[in-house]
Amino acid sequence: MITRSSRTSRITSLAVTAALTRAALGALRATAPGGRTRWERQNYAGRTVELYAGPATALATAVGVGRVNPLAGAAMVAVGGCGAYDDVAGDHRRGFRAHLAALRDGEVTSGAVKLFGIGAAGLLAGAALKERPLDKVLAGIVIAGAAHFVNLVDVRPGRAAGAVVALAAPGLLRKGPGAAELAAVAMGAAGTVLPDDLGERVMIGDTGAHALGAALGAAVVAANGRAGLVGHAVGVVVAVVCGGRVSGLARSLG
Repeated sequence: MITRSSRTSRITSLAVTAALTRAALGALRATAPGGRTRWERQNYAGRTVELYAGPATALATAVGVGRVNPLAGAAMVAVGGCGAYDDVAGDHRRGFRAHLAALRDGEVTSGAVKLFGIGAAGLLAGAALKERPLDKVLAGIVIAGAAHFVNLVDVRPGRAAGAVVALAAPGLLRKGPGAAELAAVAMGAAGTVLPDDLGERVMIGDTGAHALGAALGAAVVAANGRAGLVGHAVGVVVAVVCGGRVSGLARSLG
């Protein structure tokens, strides 16, 4: 049964996150720190899109998650930071195998930074959201894996943000401590940038995709006990291992 207080908390989380995303997006667009060309990229179709949506969603999800659990919110900042580093310094290599191979040769790529940085941040968030040691580890895998999964489907306009909205929606009805509020955070941020993303006016980039995915993973963690954590951990690990196929499927849809 969803009580009035839980319904209010859920609605508040969604509204606050959506408003903060919109405000941050507007502020970045108005000021364009470092110059407007720094915030522009060519998308898959050769159209010029803006990158403001990535930091806007990362900031909003970190604040939204932090309202539920401050330590988990701090971990979201780290996740968004790793994604931002890849947006700025990323290279052409794709897939963790390529980045791990480079690491064996002594080269620290942006992909390796994401792999270990987001993994550590996921474990920090998992430790904040769960009490038992094994559950903390499983939660960390789910959060980091969800962050990477959403990035894998960010191959066409609206794919990543749309996936987060669709996957977060059922979480609004979950009863776990903070589960509905965290789902509302992910949904509020993703839903706010989705129209501009679909319209090819903005690109959420790795910054936004990883942040949205981590927030979605946090909602999953809050809603599930150990059995659910095991199932979701296996699912995200398989998705990451089969990353090329996941991205190919997302690319072929629509």
